[in-house]
Amino acid sequence: MQDKFDFSELLPKSPVTPVRLELDDTFEFSCHKGIACFNKCCQSIDITLTPYDVLRLKNHLGLKSFEFLHQYTVPFEMDGHGMPGLKLKTRDETTACQFVTDEGCSVYGDRPTACRYYALGMMSMRAKDSPNDEDHYFVVREDHCLGHLEPRQQTIRTYRTEQGVDMYDEMNRDWRQIILKKRSCGPTIGKPSDRSFQLFFMCSYDLDSFREFLNSPSFGTVYDVSQNLMDALMADEVELMKFGFRFLKQALFGENTIPVRPDALEKRAERRRMLSEQQRLERHRETETGLPPDSHGK
Repeated sequence: MQDKFDFSELLPKSPVTPVRLELDDTFEFSCHKGIACFNKCCQSIDITLTPYDVLRLKNHLGLKSFEFLHQYTVPFEMDGHGMPGLKLKTRDETTACQFVTDEGCSVYGDRPTACRYYALGMMSMRAKDSPNDEDHYFVVREDHCLGHLEPRQQTIRTYRTEQGVDMYDEMNRDWRQIILKKRSCGPTIGKPSDRSFQLFFMCSYDLDSFREFLNSPSFGTVYDVSQNLMDALMADEVELMKFGFRFLKQALFGENTIPVRPDALEKRAERRRMLSEQQRLERHRETETGLPPDSHGK
């Protein structure tokens, strides 16, 4: 009888070990400067940035939000609807991280969440009709990584604490919940508008623009935020980021935690009516005179 063919040899190999781990499960891994593969994982990166990653990195480099976004990131779409995400830009014409040096990571103290997790991965899931998301973990084994051969057993919980990723996850938790909720809603909410995407990008990644937005008359006319809270938001970027997540949940999903002024809707409707009337008059003038709306007869 002919031997059965092992089709597993034809399947693409994945670096992910398909075993779900919990916080008190153990795995064997250690990375240190003396290991032969040191820096190899930084030579070919695909790092998605979280809001707290951006905050820490821009401050480490002494940059404004827009400066960091322009110099160190590239945009990508996180889902089929085009939800905007950011990846860390690689070094010119290579796949290497911009921050890797012979001595290691030049921004190590403020390195992104994905770098802190390696060689673990984390997956958040939310059961249908559940308000809470659950985190599960798995091991990533890439051929170049010798850290898995190091004789150090540790729990997922211990590793996350040592790498500081537990704090990063807590900082980004509300943001991840927004993404999970958007994905779990699926077709029921349809494709978000371009304005929703712009709002998501600003609140997630561009804290300097979000700060300006909070200080604008359009925000103050609608939302009733105490001066004490506003002062705290202007003084503390972490609190500003967290407030941005609250604002997104309210704007996108109607989770109202920021007070709205009693007459805000009427004022907003009146502004829109006046703008619409102004645009109508300008179109009428252009039709009657053949002049563009901003020419004023010149």
